[in-house]
Amino acid sequence: MLGLEAWVFWVAIAACAYMAWNIGANDVANAMGTSVGSHAITMKQAVLLAAVFEFAGAFLVGGHVTETVRKGIVSTEIFQSSPEIFVLGMLSALIAAGVWLNLATYLGLPVSTTHSIIGSIVGFGLLVGGVSAIHWGKLLSVVMSWIISPLCGGLVGWATFTFIKRTVLTSWNPVRAARKIVPILIFPVATILVLSMLYKGLKNLKLDVPFNQALAIALFVGVLAHFAMKIILAHKLKDTPRKRTDAFVQVEKVFAYLQIGTACYVAFAHGANDVANAIGPFAAVVSVFKSGDLAMKVPVPMWVLALGGAGIVVGLGTWGYKVIETIGKKITSMTPSRGFSAEFATATTVLVCSKLGLPVSTSHTLVGSVIGVGLARGMAALNLGVIRSIVNSWIITIPAAGVLTILIFLVLKAVAL
Repeated sequence: MLGLEAWVFWVAIAACAYMAWNIGANDVANAMGTSVGSHAITMKQAVLLAAVFEFAGAFLVGGHVTETVRKGIVSTEIFQSSPEIFVLGMLSALIAAGVWLNLATYLGLPVSTTHSIIGSIVGFGLLVGGVSAIHWGKLLSVVMSWIISPLCGGLVGWATFTFIKRTVLTSWNPVRAARKIVPILIFPVATILVLSMLYKGLKNLKLDVPFNQALAIALFVGVLAHFAMKIILAHKLKDTPRKRTDAFVQVEKVFAYLQIGTACYVAFAHGANDVANAIGPFAAVVSVFKSGDLAMKVPVPMWVLALGGAGIVVGLGTWGYKVIETIGKKITSMTPSRGFSAEFATATTVLVCSKLGLPVSTSHTLVGSVIGVGLARGMAALNLGVIRSIVNSWIITIPAAGVLTILIFLVLKAVAL
C-alpha cells in the first residue's frame, strides 16, 4: 500500500478537483440558468452569486449525501483484504465521471452528475465484486429518487406558477395583486431556506439545532421577510400604470428580485447535494489512507469539502455558460416569474432529498420544474425536441460512465499493481 500511496493520493486529489470543476461547468447551470435566461442577472453576477452560495452549501451541508455516495452503493466488506483495489476503483470512478461530464459540457448537454458518479461506482463494483457487491436496496432508493424528484419538481413548479398566474398575472390590477401576493410567497422561501440550514444543516460546524427550535427560528425569519417585503413593495410598486404592459413590467421586476433570491437558494441546495459527487469517492480514498481500514468510520474532512466547493465555483466561472444557455433559453421561454417558480420548486425538492440522504439529480429536478412551469402555460410553450435530447443524454449517462470506469480501472490496476 505504501508504494501505491506515493502517487495515487495526489492523482486522487487532482481527479476530485477535475470532477468538481466539471460539476460546476455542467450542473451549476441548474442554479443560475433560468436567472440568466430571464435576464434577471448577468453571467458575471451569476458567477459571483454561485461562488458564495455553492461553496456555502458544499462546505456546510455537503457531508450528509457524501456518506451515501462514499459507502452506500458498493459493499466495502469485499475489499477488506485489498483496500488498494477499492482505492483504485474510487479513483477510476472520479476520472470516468469527470471525462463524461467534460464531453457533455462540450456538447452543451445538461447531464446528471449524480448519474455519472453513481453509474461509475456501480460499474466498478460489478467488475470487481459481481452482483453481490452492490447494495441493491440503497441503489433502488436512489433510482426511485431520480423518478420522484422531477415529478415533485414539476408538480411544485406547476402549482407555484399557476398560483402566480391566477392571482397576479391575470388579475385586473397586477400591481395591486403583486403587493398582496409576493409577501405571501416570500414567507415559504425564507422559512424553508433557514430551516434547511439550521436543522442538521450545520452538522460539520457542530451547530446542530433541534427541529422544534429550528422551525421556530425559521418561521420567525419567514414572518420578518414577509413584513419586510410588504414595506419594500409599498415603496417600489406605485399606482397601476395606464398601460397593462407597463404593469407587467413592474411586476416582473419584482419577480426578478425574487428570482435572484431563489437562484441563491438553488445554488445552496445544489452545493449541499451535488458536492458529494466529487468528494464522495475521494473521501473514501482519504479514509483508507488515513486509517488503512475500510470499516472504520471516518468523517469527511473539512478541507475535502472545501476542495469540492472551490472546484465547483471555478467550473462555473470558466465553462458554465454553455449549459446555462440550454437550461435558460432552449427548454421554454423564461421570465422572472416563471424562473422564480421553477427555481423555488427545484430547491425545495433537492434540499428535502438532501436531508433524507438521497443523492438526487438537480438536473432532473430542474428540468421537471421547468416543464411543470411550461405546462401551466400549455404544451405549446415547451420545446419538446430539446427535452427529448436532454432525456436521451440522461439515459446514456449511466452505462457510458460505467463502461469508462471499467476501462480506466483496468489500466490503473495494470500500472499500479
